[in-house]
Amino acid sequence: MKIGDFQVNRREFLESAGVLAVGAAALMTPGAALASGALKSSKPWKGLFPIGQTPFTADDKLDLVCLAAEINFCNRARIPGILWPQGSSGWTTLSEKERMDGAEAILAAGKGGMTALIIGVQPLDSDVNTAIRYAKHAARHGADGLVSLPPGVDNGQPPKKLSEQDYLDYYKAVGAATDLPLMVQSHGDMSVDLIVKLYRQVPTLKAVKDETGDVLARLPEFRKEADGKFLVFDADGANLMLNGMTIGFDGYIPKTGLADVSQAAFELWNEGKHREAFDMFGRVQAFQTIPGVMQYVLTARGVFKETTTVRDAQRIFGAKGVTPENEAQKQFIRDSLKEFLGPYLSA
Repeated sequence: MKIGDFQVNRREFLESAGVLAVGAAALMTPGAALASGALKSSKPWKGLFPIGQTPFTADDKLDLVCLAAEINFCNRARIPGILWPQGSSGWTTLSEKERMDGAEAILAAGKGGMTALIIGVQPLDSDVNTAIRYAKHAARHGADGLVSLPPGVDNGQPPKKLSEQDYLDYYKAVGAATDLPLMVQSHGDMSVDLIVKLYRQVPTLKAVKDETGDVLARLPEFRKEADGKFLVFDADGANLMLNGMTIGFDGYIPKTGLADVSQAAFELWNEGKHREAFDMFGRVQAFQTIPGVMQYVLTARGVFKETTTVRDAQRIFGAKGVTPENEAQKQFIRDSLKEFLGPYLSA
């Protein structure tokens, strides 16, 4: 089997993807698979599902202790889910060992917690077998779900041109690898029609993290073309939440540091308290204007260490993406957090 620029031996695919082991259940139509219980049950996918930030030590080693602390924070703060490693995690800078070690640390820390742990499995080498290996590893260690960009996407680089069949082959392979629910992260020219087609043909596909084109205009299309079980999450740092709540995205994907305040806005809106939701959303937006705040907020909240670094800071946080070195600015962030957001923080 050929997907884009990479080859997959059919027998190897069937064995590694788990099709032989899963048997007929994995080959059912989505409706039949769900009716038979083939799709592993998961925690509710609704609300704020931030991208986990990846902490590193001062000498650029993956900090598993801080990564586990981030998951503990999410559970204390009642954050419904977290995705790692994706774009804001700097996934393209991570080695396979770092991704495996990080996933194990996250899944061990979150075991028994309320936060759904969604592991990113997209392959940097464009090889579907790499994605399958990540998926199976995540399933063995207790993940609640998987998320994947299409193959051939290397943050900031032109994606490889894939045909509709390439997308289908890739997501069918990843979806068949485990019984975990799968989220597709849209990219490039992935249309609503293509993603709905994937949903209809991949029994485990549950949701889309949509960041292609005009996502506000695409949501009604998803609602029209797919059934109510297909979930649509808005990405872009949850900056469109105010618009999005009026039309009903299932969830939003910001960075981790203020996800609990955004979750409070989401809950207030869905309780019919729209003015209160507006005010809560405004608090997040105002706080994010402080220079260096998103790089430093997890440290200010006691989750990361003062020595924590970010490997891919400028791509993740922008041209001035390094953690503030000025002690006065760090103190300003800590003081502002306490004064302006303190009453609204969950952890």
